[in-house]
Amino acid sequence: MTTRRLLIGLPIIVLLFLLQSYFWVPTYEEQTRGNPERLEEYVTASIGDAQVLNPALSADSASSDINGLVFEGLLDYDENLNFRPRLATSWEIHEEAYFYVNDRAEVPNFGHPNADGLAALIIQARGRNAEGTDSLSRSLSNIEAIEVLPAQQLLEEVIETLPDGNKVKVRLQISAPPRIKLRLKRVDQDIFDNLEKLLGASYFASFQAERFVGVKPAEFESKQKEYAKILLPPVEHNPVILFKLRPGVRFHDGPLFDGYDVKFTYDAIMDAANVSPRLPDYEPVKTVEVLHPLTVRVVYKRLYSPALGTWMMGILPEHLLNSEALRAEAQRRGLDDENMSIRQSNFNRDPIGCGPFRFREWKSDQYILLDRFDDYWEGPPNYLRYSYRILPDMLTQEMEFYAGTVDSYGVQPHQVHRLRNDPRYQYFDGLSFGYTYIGYNLRRQPFADLRVRKALGMAIDVEKIIRYVLYNQGGKITGPFPKQTDFYDHAIQPLPYDPEGALQLLAQAGWNRNQDGWLEKDGKRLQFTLITNQGNNIRKAILSIAQNSWRKIGVDVRTDLIEWAVFIQERVNKLDFDALILGWSMGIEPDLYQIWHSSQTGPYQLNFVGFKNKEADDLIIRIRQEYDRARQVSDCRRLHEIIAAEQPYTFLFVRKWTALLDKRIVSMERDPSGKVQYEKIRPTKTGNYTFFFNKWIKLPDVPTFQAEG
Repeated sequence: MTTRRLLIGLPIIVLLFLLQSYFWVPTYEEQTRGNPERLEEYVTASIGDAQVLNPALSADSASSDINGLVFEGLLDYDENLNFRPRLATSWEIHEEAYFYVNDRAEVPNFGHPNADGLAALIIQARGRNAEGTDSLSRSLSNIEAIEVLPAQQLLEEVIETLPDGNKVKVRLQISAPPRIKLRLKRVDQDIFDNLEKLLGASYFASFQAERFVGVKPAEFESKQKEYAKILLPPVEHNPVILFKLRPGVRFHDGPLFDGYDVKFTYDAIMDAANVSPRLPDYEPVKTVEVLHPLTVRVVYKRLYSPALGTWMMGILPEHLLNSEALRAEAQRRGLDDENMSIRQSNFNRDPIGCGPFRFREWKSDQYILLDRFDDYWEGPPNYLRYSYRILPDMLTQEMEFYAGTVDSYGVQPHQVHRLRNDPRYQYFDGLSFGYTYIGYNLRRQPFADLRVRKALGMAIDVEKIIRYVLYNQGGKITGPFPKQTDFYDHAIQPLPYDPEGALQLLAQAGWNRNQDGWLEKDGKRLQFTLITNQGNNIRKAILSIAQNSWRKIGVDVRTDLIEWAVFIQERVNKLDFDALILGWSMGIEPDLYQIWHSSQTGPYQLNFVGFKNKEADDLIIRIRQEYDRARQVSDCRRLHEIIAAEQPYTFLFVRKWTALLDKRIVSMERDPSGKVQYEKIRPTKTGNYTFFFNKWIKLPDVPTFQAEG
């Protein structure tokens, strides 16, 4: 009887809430009547608050939304997904490749040439093969300059830990042989493979680096080969990016941007005290050198194909976050000025960048306010203000959009059919670059057992989720790459919905039903908690479906909905969960190092499920170092296959997104004479309808465009 009353009462509560929401919100006409300022402000809504307004530290989407407006990178993608200049006006990419002279290797027809003889041999071969089209000829013609580097005497020290826990200093005396430096016009990952056709098949592989390394104390001589492999690699690829920076760009507080800010941003990411989730993107960097205030040279330790794209991240102001500034802030706040890090700085709640909008105010869980930056290098945006409101309830977001107090709305799947042709709004849609999944903490039982993970996936009817939760606004997904890319392997089939097969797998793993119907092993019930964040109705529905599905086969599942900030900061970042429902928004590059490499399984890192697989690690590294598209695609598909087989996630679906925008919002430009021209908002080829946001403006009335007659 109680249940019946609750179910009957629910629509009344919802109706009251709808009425309250509607009447509490002034309509658009009421806002703009006599108040033209509303036309100058763009208002958007998010279910979750930002976490940290610093692009070097943030990893959540809400923070990224704001950081993308406040900060600027050296480059980004244009509407056709080609790189375009931003804080950098141009860039040049070449490579410096090195190899040690192998005095014990015999070069065909030349014996054992010394360094000068080896350089001469390569120069002569380059001349002979100038018109060739084979792989060796292509590599030789790519060589711009050859230099012989003399032998060197070096001293290195490393700290080793003894079995008793004590530390000992190991001295390494290095007598490095001569080295050949090749300056290449462009990156050539096959340069050494091709040179072996000239120098001999084992020229590089037979180089014995340990001959040139002395180790003291003697008890560490057994590690001589290990030390030598690191200190004297037989070959070395050093890709180089030379950035020319834009002059006259100012930060919001006035100082000019220059190369020292670029170097500082890199150093801040690499500083372990700052715990930056961006560190894996920049670890391959060997040096960042400021050759001139407006010229920066970035040298990489090894091949790294996503290198250029990493510099899309916003650049930090060195003058506000350097050691002197942090020390002064610590003293003002009464903190330890010797150990003050950027992560502790108030800058993260009061940021200053050189993007199109400047920060004004952040009231936690309510709003973030930005103002137009009139000195923005590309010209100020049309909007004077930008408001980012935190509205965890989607129903509230919907009502406020209808009333005009929010300018855009992410349509929920069940509303698509009704709203997609509504003449009052602009309509945009596309397939998300990402996916939704259930992730298992592999450090905890029973998730360490693949059979359990696979069985849990087989017990969930994903088709039902897509049909009844997404209203068919989505599709199944089987692996870690965006479905629209070549890296995704469409040949891999999703797990079948097979509860009986799931029970058989669980039985193989030792889990059998007891007299009460619960799965049990060694007297212990199969029991865990599945969590997700509040404010996302789709994830909330998946939570219930997964719980019901698993309980049907005898898994005792508890569920919990957690406020977004607590969910991320206390549960995900601190690895304190059994299983969770989350989603990834992905880029177009195939670099999955942060999410799937075994080195990224610690607190505040993104492989929070703890996935570790040696072949996957090797593939992830190889994909990062691969410049050949076909080979990269092949490696990605093998990685997809491994992760799909291991099931650290139950991969659920990729959503079709749908967004509505007020029809009064248009793109406004001025021609050279100053005449204003209005155009409809248009999306890019990937469906990004906010790409030209700086040109947007809201008009008092819906304009009539020429195409509409």
